[in-house]
Amino acid sequence: MRVLITAVGRLKQGAERDLAASYRKRAEATGRPLGWRDLEVIEIRESRAQNAERRRVEESIAIANVIPERAVTVILDEQGDSLTSPALATLLRKWRTDDRPAVCFVIGGADGLAPSLYKRANLKLAFGAATWPHQLARIMLLEQLYRAGTILAGHPYHRP
Repeated sequence: MRVLITAVGRLKQGAERDLAASYRKRAEATGRPLGWRDLEVIEIRESRAQNAERRRVEESIAIANVIPERAVTVILDEQGDSLTSPALATLLRKWRTDDRPAVCFVIGGADGLAPSLYKRANLKLAFGAATWPHQLARIMLLEQLYRAGTILAGHPYHRP
């Protein structure tokens, strides 16, 4: 199963990019024996449209174009479900067992996502009720993917 993170915006050079790369590398290494074929981050260019609605639509179209067919689509949204790390690990195992070709996590831009993309989502996931900058949301997601992999592998990184 492919694991994709589709995010509007880029991580610039610096501490955030280094931390994201570190967790990505860890998640890839931990996930490989679990059947995660690869962990890919796709950065979507921020729209330069003049109004927020147009930016949402343009960015959502770009995101929709990279989501593989039959993929599980998970949108990060502050109004989504707050899952424990073991619950996320269980979902990843289920999706792998269900022979889903990919799971695609979506991190929208500053203006959010178009309603059509929300309708396509299999899950809306929150990291609490707060709104997080997309750079931190990406790092937290990568850490949670690494943590989920360690839970599934029986590694002691996660201590409940």
